[in-house]
Amino acid sequence: MARYIGPTCKLARREGADLSLKSPARALDSKCKLEQKPGQHGATARKGKLSDYATQLREKQKVKRIYGLLERQFRNYYKKASTKKGNTGENLLQLLETRLDNVVYRMGFAVTRPAARQLVSHRGVTVNGKSVNLASYQVKAGDAVALSEKAAKQLRVQEALTVSATHDLRPSWVEVDSGKFAGIFKAVPDRSDLPADINEALIVELYSK
Repeated sequence: MARYIGPTCKLARREGADLSLKSPARALDSKCKLEQKPGQHGATARKGKLSDYATQLREKQKVKRIYGLLERQFRNYYKKASTKKGNTGENLLQLLETRLDNVVYRMGFAVTRPAARQLVSHRGVTVNGKSVNLASYQVKAGDAVALSEKAAKQLRVQEALTVSATHDLRPSWVEVDSGKFAGIFKAVPDRSDLPADINEALIVELYSK
């Protein structure tokens, strides 16, 4: 399935936000000019007021790019979220957060979600002792996630753990033993635990039309 492999700064500038596509070891504004839109006239382009539809679309694109999903995948997550009890927007974010690649990222085994996805696809991750190479695998509360012996030896993994510890990036809903390259997904995060700069209500409005 095709994925975007171009410049990640271009995506961040398009959305005017940090999409966590680069290592947090350095501040994003030292690498990307978020206030400048991509393209030949990005530096001089006027910022007009977006329509409601354009605002909703931009928010959907932003979240889709944060989690590295294609349109069909993202829409399927929305459909699944809409059939679950409770708030559809919160359900959507919880489904995205419980993807295996995202959990590997949250545990600090990778500096970005794309790097975490690569670890998973290369069979570098186990769940409850069994190798899983499906990035979209839904992790459940209490699941044990660990790296294979081969993956744990990778320099990028060790560097990622250092960055995670240095910048205190690990959320409360995961517990990690860095020395064993293993962790526990303690609970599905509540909405209050997730980034406040995501407005999932706009996505619900967009797909409800």
